[in-house]
Amino acid sequence: MERMEHEHTSNADLRAGADAVLARLVGDTTGAARLREDQWRAIEALVADRRRALVVQRTGWGKSAVYFVATSLLRARGSGPTVIVSPLLALMRNQVEAAARAGIHARTINSSNTEEWEDVQAAIAAGEVDVLLVSPERLNNPDFRDQVLPKLSAATGLLVVDEAHCISDWGHDFRPDYRRLRTMLADLPPGVPVLATTATANARVTADVAEQLGTGGGSDALVLRGPLDRESLSLGVLRLPDAAHRMAWLADHLDDLPGSGIIYTLTVAAAEEVTAFLRQRGHTVASYTGRTENADRQQAEEDLLANRVKALVATSALGMGFDKPDLGFVVHLGSPSSPIAYYQQVGRAGRGVEHAEVLLLPGREDEAIWEYFASLAFPSEELVRRTLDVLARADKPLSLPALEPLVELRRSRLETMLKVLDVDGAVRRVKGGWLATGQPWSYDAERYAWVARQRAAEQQAMRAYASTTECRMEFLQRQLDDEGAKPCGRCDNCAGPRFAADASSAALDAARSDLGRAGVEVEPRRMWPTGLGAIGIGLKGRIPAGEQAAPGRALGRLSDIGWGNRLRPLLAPRTPDGPVPDDVARAVIEVLADWAKGPGGWAPGAESAQPRPVGVVTVASRTRPQLVRSLGARIAETGRLPLLGSVTYDEDAPRVSRSNSAQRLKALDGALAVPPALATALAEANGPVLLIDDFTETGWTLAVAARLLRRAGAKGVLPLVLAVQG
Repeated sequence: MERMEHEHTSNADLRAGADAVLARLVGDTTGAARLREDQWRAIEALVADRRRALVVQRTGWGKSAVYFVATSLLRARGSGPTVIVSPLLALMRNQVEAAARAGIHARTINSSNTEEWEDVQAAIAAGEVDVLLVSPERLNNPDFRDQVLPKLSAATGLLVVDEAHCISDWGHDFRPDYRRLRTMLADLPPGVPVLATTATANARVTADVAEQLGTGGGSDALVLRGPLDRESLSLGVLRLPDAAHRMAWLADHLDDLPGSGIIYTLTVAAAEEVTAFLRQRGHTVASYTGRTENADRQQAEEDLLANRVKALVATSALGMGFDKPDLGFVVHLGSPSSPIAYYQQVGRAGRGVEHAEVLLLPGREDEAIWEYFASLAFPSEELVRRTLDVLARADKPLSLPALEPLVELRRSRLETMLKVLDVDGAVRRVKGGWLATGQPWSYDAERYAWVARQRAAEQQAMRAYASTTECRMEFLQRQLDDEGAKPCGRCDNCAGPRFAADASSAALDAARSDLGRAGVEVEPRRMWPTGLGAIGIGLKGRIPAGEQAAPGRALGRLSDIGWGNRLRPLLAPRTPDGPVPDDVARAVIEVLADWAKGPGGWAPGAESAQPRPVGVVTVASRTRPQLVRSLGARIAETGRLPLLGSVTYDEDAPRVSRSNSAQRLKALDGALAVPPALATALAEANGPVLLIDDFTETGWTLAVAARLLRRAGAKGVLPLVLAVQG
């Protein structure tokens, strides 16, 4: 009995101390702040019982309060620093500031502060750091893995895995760097508590994460899974006729949305287009994408936090971890492919306010974008085996640039694949690159096929979400296997629509004009890819100026919401070949006219004017010969230029797959040629030529064709294509 009373008193003291830390964390000077019971259960498990815990709770539940309060209590008891593995710099910045309010000294180690690493490690050794935030890619860095991680594992007082769904390839945002946590978990001394947190995991992902973190399989870990309803969110869907109507609606109704918020787009191009248009219509907005520089990202975050902008127009680069309690709305211009990803993004809103608006404006380009991202899945067994063979035959570690020419994978997919193989033990990352370990490895085709089916099911669920007449919040909760799902009473299906689908004629005209504006600059290739010598191609370094293409033009990007919507179906693999449509031809002629008058053009008075083109050359196409030939003919006729001929393509040459630069050049090497008649015409024309093709993805076909034309006598090559991939 005395022992039970002592434990009760001890836990009561612990609870009082925890509430005091919470008060400092949230800036409560009255002492009224109290942890919720489920938060306290997690803290008690970590601090009193030194257990492992997996917390699956809705966005805004207060997961960060759990690990900061637990850190303060553990540090007071002499534990080492807390290590938080967290995926986004935005989250790190927010949390370092939050920790400081509670007297917790936090530092970060990530790719953007390498100059501080030695100071951080010295501060840890001196006991001056309470929390170390680590980006997951550090876990796979050889220096960090071999030099820093063992010391950290030995000294850690609490390990926190934030956004833990990233550890599971069943989840919507799998990141192979997270798999390295297995090593850290195995090296932790006995009795070191572990906390894994996420807001976006269905039952399958929860079980997988629990198993991988050692928080399942009959262990004594605590799994806290709470209800996922967000009482502050009012969900709705607006189906509008086209991209112009969606942009016009945003321009007309943005100020009707409460407070400040986020407008999500599916692509970088769309984010930049929408930002420019809304600014033209008088709105204060900023763009936030993977292409945004770090300093500009930080400024954009600060402007939104301070309500200096009405909205950030963002891709998923602004996802996990951005914390603004009074965020008033989230609008999606285009539907994400996963209801779990959608729930996570809309969960940014309404954390600290009673009401927030969530609107989905789906578009007909969404599915094409889903299809593109789905094509970047885990490579086939043949490609994986080929990569392992190349590494096994190498007499030294191979870097990504050295390995890339030898396998048919783009660098980003190659790196992701290698990270998975590293965790599986088949390869190892060392200084200088990657080595094959020689350990047996099996391709889990069944698992990868299951993941692909899961992705397809998630896409179908998003179609169903947009069209359902039932409660939308209940729909999302059921997708996350929330047993407490029930009608919310707030969404447009439960309570009726709150927004009309109207758009003013002025905004609609402006949107149509903006989206109808044609023309994207095509940057020429200026350097050959590294490692071509390894595949028998004697090119390296800078492409000589006399063999380069000039900057070119495209009608549009396939990923944009203007001309992209017109060009995607025209250039789709299943679309039959045929003459260039009149509207597309007219728009290309407009692009050509604007190009002639602009910088680098050839019209009288153009800035940095160059000689006028003296002829038109097409690139022979195996898939769309009529389209390319007719486009070249229309341009020649309109510009009163001779159609000089075509750069030919060897019909027996291998097809150019969607692969990396070196492999594309290998397929193009010797496949393209300038016929003698075209070479004669170029010599007689004595000037620059327009080079016409259907679209460009990597720019290498244009670069090789331009090099051949320049060497055959063309005084300049000006590429003009219908579309740019990207």
